[in-house]
This record gives sequence, structure tokens and C-alpha cells, in this order.
Amino acid sequence: MEIYQLRAFVTVAQQGHLTQAAELLHLSQPAVTAQIKAVEEEVGMPLFERSAGGVTLTRAGQELLPRAQAILGAARELLNHARGLKGQLSGRAQIGVTLTPELLRIGPWVAALSERYPLLELRLQHGVTGDVLNLVRKKELDCGFYLGKNPYVNVNAVSLAELPLCVVVPPGWEARADLGQPKELGRLPWVGVSQFSSLSKITAELWRELNISPKKVAECDHLSTMLELVAAGVGAALARRDGAEPLAAQGRVTILPDYHKSAELLFVYPSERVGEPVLSALLAELAPVWGLDPDTVARAGAG
Repeated sequence: MEIYQLRAFVTVAQQGHLTQAAELLHLSQPAVTAQIKAVEEEVGMPLFERSAGGVTLTRAGQELLPRAQAILGAARELLNHARGLKGQLSGRAQIGVTLTPELLRIGPWVAALSERYPLLELRLQHGVTGDVLNLVRKKELDCGFYLGKNPYVNVNAVSLAELPLCVVVPPGWEARADLGQPKELGRLPWVGVSQFSSLSKITAELWRELNISPKKVAECDHLSTMLELVAAGVGAALARRDGAEPLAAQGRVTILPDYHKSAELLFVYPSERVGEPVLSALLAELAPVWGLDPDTVARAGAG
């Protein structure tokens, strides 16, 4: 059964007259009659009773009319929605995600993008920060989040926040020696960070600043795992303060007060993508989520 046949059925039922229905449908009366006949043949029962004054619905016709109206209403809604989508941004964005979704504000950002650009397909790919930056550099990702300094001239970056870092040790270790002295800190075993994580470079930078060269007894690339190793007494580590403070409040790790570092959280994308509509849309919705100046972010996406 076709939509146009259902439309003829509903129109005739509403008008109660074939001629008037034909006028509204911009069809000839024989064409409307043929459509009604086709519907009746498909459902296997008469839907109208004919008389000199017009037509009236049979009992079966009365039962089917609300369903036919609902189908036509759904078809109109579908068409209206499709028309509303016409001309809207469409495409796909491969986005590199690292750290935690709460920290990156992924939920509000993706929700805003989905609401405003329903035809835009977003694919989130999780990875270590260094991997994300490298894939963006090779244009295997359209954009992503990176923690640290951007060393590539073919990668553009928008600064989102400065994340404080701190040195953490197992509880009680601060009493073992004067850990306010870098020399003593350097004698402790450390939980290292994978070379693919940008935190590895920042840790190495801290060691150079303190002129220490600790022994790494373990290595990982995940904050929660690192803090668990510290809490278990494996060694000291440089960690994000937002992750360390809850464990310090529970007495599971100790934050040393004399050592401070920070890392810049960046939104990175290939320079060659500047001006592309999809990238511009991603940047436009990123601005309010992070409280950034929309004009500045828009200029970054427009080149």
C-alpha cells in the first residue's frame, strides 16, 4: 500500500465526497476512485458506502481511519525533519581522546555537537596522549586532546587549561628522609611513565630541573594504575593533582608540597584542516564548553 493511496483514503473520508477529495488532491475523480479501490482490494474489505449524496465510511473504514491518519502524520513529520536537515553540516570526525572524559568535558561537547549537527558522525578513539598527537600529525585523526607542548609546525593547537601536577609518594615515606631535598627524592624508586605519554617528557623535565636520576622500578601509561602502584608502596611518581588529591584525602598516598609542575591541555588538529566546515563546527562548540572566547577559537578554525 502506497502513501498516496492512504492519502486518498483519508481525504475522501474527511470530505465525504469523491469530487471534493479529487479537487484537494489535484487529481481526477476516476483517479481517486481507482486509488480507493486499490486500498479496498489490498485490505480485502469495503471501506466506503456509496450514495447519491457522497460516501460514508463503513465500520471497517472507521476502524482504519485513525491508523491511516497516524501513518500520514508520521510521513509528514519525517519529511519535515528531512527538509530541516537539508543544507546542514554532514560528515565524519575522528577524534582522539585521552585522559578522562570528565576532565575533557567530552559529554557536554558531544551533546552540543549532536544537537546542532545531527548529520555529523563523531567517532571517539581512545589512546595515550603521545599517540593522539602523532595520529593528528599524520592526519589519521581529524583532531584530539593532548597534554603537553606541541612540537609540530603542521599541527595547530587551542589551549584549554593548565593542569597542575604533583609528586606523590606512598604514605609514610615522607618520614623516611627529608624529601624536601631533591637529592633524597632522587634516591627513591619511581613509577615511570610510558614514553608514548606526554607525562613522560614532563617527568624527565622535572628530573633535569632537580638534577636527579631516579631508578624506575615500574612503568605504566594510566593515571589510576600509577596511583595504585604508589599507594601499594612501589615508588614515587609525578601525577595530575586532580587524580592524586582524592587518594591523599583517604591517606593512601602523600603529596609532597615542595614540588610543582603543570601541563597544558591542548585541542590539536592538522594545520591543513583549517577552514574545513567540520573542524570549524568542532571548534565552535568547544568554545562555550571550555569558556573560551568564541571569536578567537573561530579565527583559529578559519585560518
